[in-house]
Amino acid sequence: MEVHVNNKLYAVQPETSVSALLQFIQLSSGKGIAVAVNRQVIPRPAWPSTLLMPDDHITIIQATQGG
Repeated sequence: MEVHVNNKLYAVQPETSVSALLQFIQLSSGKGIAVAVNRQVIPRPAWPSTLLMPDDHITIIQATQGG
């Protein structure tokens, strides 16, 4: 199935969780990451149990340091 991550199309397996998606795109699930699915923010504890559906739109925001 295909999902959109930050406006880029990815092919993932059915029943892929948010956590699995982050691993698939090689983003550490460490601190400083926020995830929204179809404009709904998903709390970090729900990442493993939140399953993606075909054509979902996922937004990933990663905090950076700087000044």
